[in-house]
Amino acid sequence: MGGSKWLKAKMALGLRLNSCLYVPRTVEDSPPPAAAAAASLSPTPPRDSDRRVKMPTTPTPSSSGLLPPKHSFKSSKKICAICLETMKPGQGHAIFTAECSHSFHFHCIASNVEHGKQTCPVCRANWKEIPVQNPVANKSYTRPLPQNDIMRRIPSPQIHVNRQVAPLFHSPQEPILFNDDDEVVNNQSTTAPNSNKIHDDHFTGAVKVQTFPEVSAVPKSEPHNNFSILVHLKAPTTTALQQHSPQTSRAPVDLVTVLDVSGSMAGTKLALLKRAMGFVIQNLGPSDRLSVIAFSSTARRLFPLRKMTDSGRNEAIQAVNSLSSNGGTNIAEGLKKGAKVLIECKWKNPIRSIILLSDGQDTYANRSSSDHQSLLPESVSGLHIPVHAFGFGVDHDAVLMHSISENSGGTFSFIEAENVIQDAFAQCIGGILSVVVQELKVEIECIDSLLKLVSVKSGSYKTVVESDKRKGSIEVGDLYAEEERDFLVTTDIPICEFTEEMLLLKVRCVYKHPMNSATNNCESVVGIQRPLVTGPVVVSMEVDRQRNRLRSAEAMEQAKTAAERGDLTFAVSVLENCRRNLSETVSARAGDRLCAALDAELREMQERMASRQVYETSGRAYVLSGLSSHCWQRATARGDSTDSTSLVHAYQTQSMVDMVHLSQTMPLGIPPSASGPAVRPVRARSFNARPQPR
Repeated sequence: MGGSKWLKAKMALGLRLNSCLYVPRTVEDSPPPAAAAAASLSPTPPRDSDRRVKMPTTPTPSSSGLLPPKHSFKSSKKICAICLETMKPGQGHAIFTAECSHSFHFHCIASNVEHGKQTCPVCRANWKEIPVQNPVANKSYTRPLPQNDIMRRIPSPQIHVNRQVAPLFHSPQEPILFNDDDEVVNNQSTTAPNSNKIHDDHFTGAVKVQTFPEVSAVPKSEPHNNFSILVHLKAPTTTALQQHSPQTSRAPVDLVTVLDVSGSMAGTKLALLKRAMGFVIQNLGPSDRLSVIAFSSTARRLFPLRKMTDSGRNEAIQAVNSLSSNGGTNIAEGLKKGAKVLIECKWKNPIRSIILLSDGQDTYANRSSSDHQSLLPESVSGLHIPVHAFGFGVDHDAVLMHSISENSGGTFSFIEAENVIQDAFAQCIGGILSVVVQELKVEIECIDSLLKLVSVKSGSYKTVVESDKRKGSIEVGDLYAEEERDFLVTTDIPICEFTEEMLLLKVRCVYKHPMNSATNNCESVVGIQRPLVTGPVVVSMEVDRQRNRLRSAEAMEQAKTAAERGDLTFAVSVLENCRRNLSETVSARAGDRLCAALDAELREMQERMASRQVYETSGRAYVLSGLSSHCWQRATARGDSTDSTSLVHAYQTQSMVDMVHLSQTMPLGIPPSASGPAVRPVRARSFNARPQPR
């Protein structure tokens, strides 16, 4: 209808002339789409928090928001940022347009106001008028707000563990069952938008297994107790294709991000989280699926498990841009909702992971300090879905986050500096998007009838040794492209007078290819010579350096235990003794780079245990992240380092290096040219590389 008729209709409804109800207009009359997305990352003061909030001290990033692709602007303007449903006049829903030009379904924004939200969910602008739904007359109208700060008359709720709290995110669109996921095709593969850079790869070869005895020969007449044998595994590599091919070759991923949006995330933290999520969305392929869960006092699924096609990315960006911060921290509810997405979905991609980020202490879980596993849904551990946890800032609960990741088979990363959150996410998804081996199991069997297994040191991997000590197994699970695993097996070598050679162990690996679920296997046999006499003993460097790695991890665990009981002096002495012992080993005297990296890492931990305050703010999280990295032999983000040559990135693969490089060099919202040359940074540094000077 015309403008004058529209005004008459409003007057007939008893509405004020300055009401913010939507007036239909053409696309040409609409403001630029960038203006609608601008300022969505603007910092906002924390509110409605049930705990002390620390305001961020770092400057707000210059980026003003996550911009959808240009060809998607038209459709993105017609989506309500609260319920993510299409807004179209004439469908029985009033549309509210605020003075900041952002539009929403009237019933959605009115419900937001009922829950105390009197700022724009998109740009956080304070409104002078708010939408109100009249329950008696069933009419929609606006009500002016006082000119003074409305925050003064909105009391912060007192949160109690056993009290029911209204949902933070009000949307009638969340179904009872999360079975509304996008359909996937079995045995499909995918390529991300930047496939010419890092993803358009094919898998070559199989898992490589090698075995190294501690020494190559033991005299016939001499026994050798606690004889060490190293089992070394390396995943297949990836080789970039020379030209684009429709036959893509990466297994598609189901990724659920569980994000803390409590009051302490306000301002710069939330802005940087949105940027990091924008990077994740941009680098998922059209067959990858993403779901977004936000939690504070309660949890809400903001975005269903949807393919990251052009339209899917656009809707995901809308969901991320709608994030606002307030309330407490209910990690258990966030994880429960994230697990629900992956459990109830109709379809499943071969790779499934959860990313959890939180910056604070859980204020809702009624549990003892040692019962952290209760926060992890049993369904997650039962389905072997790894939760990669990210502790953000100095106030998060590192012990809880580490426990969640450890019990699920994921990693724990410590994001000390706010501005490296995107790089931390990039490293994680660089690995997730490069899985080449699944359900890997290592089977170990003694060959000689006199041998028995003494121990199998495998870190956090589930290990079983049979009662007769003749066989053992290690459940390794997934491997990223080019990842390596080292396990140390010990046995007692008996006296043997009747043979010149003794076969010790047979190692067999069984695993599945994620693309076609085909079962593969490979094996290796290790033996030693049994001469009458031997020359000078030459200890295997491979075995010695892995002994040093395991000893260092044990020292870290012992130091952490001492620090937790308040004995920092003893904790520091444990680390110092370990450094001294490392310096006397064969590999250290030979200038081995692994020993140098371990020494630097132990020294860093000593510095972070200098006082109780330093340990509480950064030392605990740094040590736990280091333990997570060593126990899983997988890269974690640690501290404030973003340098790929740093010792904290020792387990990085090339796919991780490439993704971090992309994060550090690509401006937000500007994908690399599809026709441009591939960016191949310096080769990923192995854990044996020498650390750079600090």
